[in-house]
Parts: sequence; structure tokens; C-alpha cells
Amino acid sequence: MISIDGSYGEGGGQIVRTALALSMITQKSFCIENIRVGRSDPGLKAQHLAGLKALKQLSSSTSSDAQVGSSSLTFTPALISKKRAEVDIGTAGSIPLLLQTLLLPLMFCKHRTQLVIVGGTDVEWSPQIDYVTEVILPQFMRYAGIHLQLEKRGYYPKGGGKVLLTITPKNEEYRLPLMLLHQQRLVHIKGVSHASADLEDARVAERQAHAAQGALACLDCDTSIRSEYHQTPSTGSGITLAALFSTRADEIDVENPVRIGADVLGKQGVRAEEIGKQAADALQQEIMSGAPVDKHLADHLIPLLGMVGGSFTTSEITGHLKTNMYVTKQFLNAHFRIENTTVIVEKEKAVRPLLP
Repeated sequence: MISIDGSYGEGGGQIVRTALALSMITQKSFCIENIRVGRSDPGLKAQHLAGLKALKQLSSSTSSDAQVGSSSLTFTPALISKKRAEVDIGTAGSIPLLLQTLLLPLMFCKHRTQLVIVGGTDVEWSPQIDYVTEVILPQFMRYAGIHLQLEKRGYYPKGGGKVLLTITPKNEEYRLPLMLLHQQRLVHIKGVSHASADLEDARVAERQAHAAQGALACLDCDTSIRSEYHQTPSTGSGITLAALFSTRADEIDVENPVRIGADVLGKQGVRAEEIGKQAADALQQEIMSGAPVDKHLADHLIPLLGMVGGSFTTSEITGHLKTNMYVTKQFLNAHFRIENTTVIVEKEKAVRPLLP
């Protein structure tokens, strides 16, 4: 039984999500204490419980009695046997964060899996769903076929967003190391500016997109940002930008993608133009770092890096990254080394997936 301190490092829910994912991969049981102990609303949240419920739907895994606010959790994994699950977070809890629990186990399973997930797609303290699609998934798709379809957007506080996810493993690819050390040539910047339908008359999505486009003009790069509106239970907006790089002059490298991103949610009292500019400024800062992995993507790559080996250079070594490294070390025989802003995993071979 692996013992994990939930207050380690930044002490957030990422510790729970990563532990659940790697427990399923390695089939090692764990107990975690002090879950989110330093937060204003400590303990498990609905999103964590939804991930736990999904794993139980897909397998015969068991856990201690857990509810919103629980400060501890014991989990015993079992092999995945089901091919479909439906998960309703029940709140505006983050679907993108829920995927931190589910993606890795299903990527290294031996059969195709379909998920229907309901919750928040674009909420605070979480990547937006377009960041997942445009920045995170292209890296994970080295090892599995992943198709994410956005059916509905969901903003805080009512949520109501819906995502359909299909994962088809590529088991023969799992040993390939992850190598992301150079940014290469900037080829294209793409983006999605979105808002609830009640903001269409105010042209919020277009104003966000226009401001971002103007702020990015100095990069002298082809830029396309689409604007869209959605019928949603709650009012909201946001913008996600992704910079695509390649070793080739006019073609995106799909085999070894280099993508960095930035996203900003709309806020009451903040003009749409300012939201768009904030996103553009954040993306430019990442581009100017010269790193092929932005500081938020780096967190998500740590468990995968621990499994397949390799190295990546990021713009910043964050507390979230170090915390995820701590959890990953508990489950995998991975020896991490940090040199400046490059994370290196020293290991002879990748961890074999155990799931059927």
C-alpha cells in the first residue's frame, strides 16, 4: 500500500487525480491523507468523486467510503473490463481536470473505450476544453487514438457541458520516449473565442478574438481565431490560443508535435478586449521563452514522461510540476532530474501497461 501526503507541495487535487491514474496503470493500491488540507474548501470535490466513480464503472476497483469534503481516501485498483462509462460530475466541476484521472489508464488499456462526461468545460482553476484539444491531446495522441467531441459548453456555476471521448490504444507505440527540447519554427497560431448565447448581442466572442489577433500581429505569423456562441445554463466566455511549431516551413509535424497554449476566462466587469489581450500576452510570453512545452502543459506531461521516459524543456518549473513529480515517483520506477528548465527521466525502459 502506497502512502501519499495530500498536503505535499502545492497540495491540490492534482495529487488525487494523478494517484488514481497511476494506481490503475500499475495496479498498486494507495492511501492518501490530508487531501487539499490548505484550501478554503478542503477535502475531495465533486470532480474527484466523479473520477473515482468512473474508474469503478470501468472496473471492479474499490475504495473507502468517500464523499465531498473527505480528507482521506484508500483505493484498490482492478483491471479495466468495461468499454463504456457515463459520468456526470453534477456541478460545474472541471471536465478537463477529470481527464487527468481517466486518460492514461484508458490510453494504455488494450481495448477501445468510450466516455460520456457532463460537467464544466470552461471554468476557473482549470484548463479550458479547447486547451485540452489543441495542446494536451496532440502529445498524448502519440500513444493512443483520442477523439474528443464537444457537445455542449458548460460555465460556472451550473455547468451542463457535455463531452464525448473515444480512446483507442496504440499498444505497440507505448515505449517511444517523449522528446520535446526545441521550439522549432512558428508556423501558425490558432484559437477559439467562445461565449454563451446571451452575450452574442454584445459581440463578446468577436471582441475577444479581435483583441487577441491585434496583439499577436507583431509575430508576423498566420493567425486564425474563430468566434462561436453556445446555449448554456450559465453566462460565460473565454478564449484559448495555441501556437504550432514545426521543423518544416509550411507544414505541421503531427508525429512530433510542438504546441504551446494560453487560455483566459471572461470575468464580470472585465472588458472582452482585455480578456483577448491577456490571452495573447500570455501566449507571447510562452513563445519568447523558447521552450516547446508551456508551464501548464508540463504538469500534464509528468506522469506520461515517467512511463515512457525522455525529456522536455518547459518555460518554468512550477510547484504543480514538482508536486506531480512527487506523486509519479511513488508509483513508477522513474528517476527525474531537472537541469535549468529541462525535465529528464533516467530509466532503462518504460513501465509496461497492465490493463487488459
